[in-house]
Amino acid sequence: MKRAVILAGGKGTRLAPYTTVFPKPLMPLGDTPILEIVLRQLATRGFERATLAVGHLAELMEAFFGDGSKFGIAVDYSREEQPLGTAGPLSLISGLSEPFLVMNGDVLTTLDYGAFLAEHAASGAAASVATKKRSTRIDFGIVETDTAGDITGYIEKPEHEYRVSMGVYAFSPEALSHIEHGERLDFPDLILRLLAAGKRVRSVAFEGYWLDIGRHDDFARAQEEFAAKRDEFLPQGG
Repeated sequence: MKRAVILAGGKGTRLAPYTTVFPKPLMPLGDTPILEIVLRQLATRGFERATLAVGHLAELMEAFFGDGSKFGIAVDYSREEQPLGTAGPLSLISGLSEPFLVMNGDVLTTLDYGAFLAEHAASGAAASVATKKRSTRIDFGIVETDTAGDITGYIEKPEHEYRVSMGVYAFSPEALSHIEHGERLDFPDLILRLLAAGKRVRSVAFEGYWLDIGRHDDFARAQEEFAAKRDEFLPQGG
């Protein structure tokens, strides 16, 4: 059974004041909450069950999403009584006995979640991380010097490329043994623990659309792009 865990317990402080009384996963793009978009995408890709890891304003999300039947996917809830970071909530969820998807509840992307999980399961890796290429331009001339302070190089406004995590992961059950029950732990620390234990962790490059809706300007951008390209995110008109 294809199963996803969606992290929906954060306070969304970067989107305050909206998220003071409204959970970030319920923030709407048009007339559709971002988490509803995610659930419908998962259902379209063959996922049968989604567990929402909730905390902040959990009652509102439980009231809105219910058992998930109106979205085409079974929904259940795992509540954390105190913040456990991004990876810590996994220690509270039972039944993760097969490879499973984990993702943030505020991601807007065209990534095929089903194919991503299937490729992870076939790889035999402990974890797979969906990654996106980003670049940063330095708006200054960079001066390189030696220990004596003499200039050895000069680079005018360099641009650096790097890969960032998209907030979408696939894990094999063995990864759970590296999380203590109820401990606070974030994904970077879990990945480092897996690497230290000699486990294989994959970076899966994605070149399609992705946006983390965590800041006011990103939320405004997502509003515009979802309205313009709704069928790309919900191809069945969900």
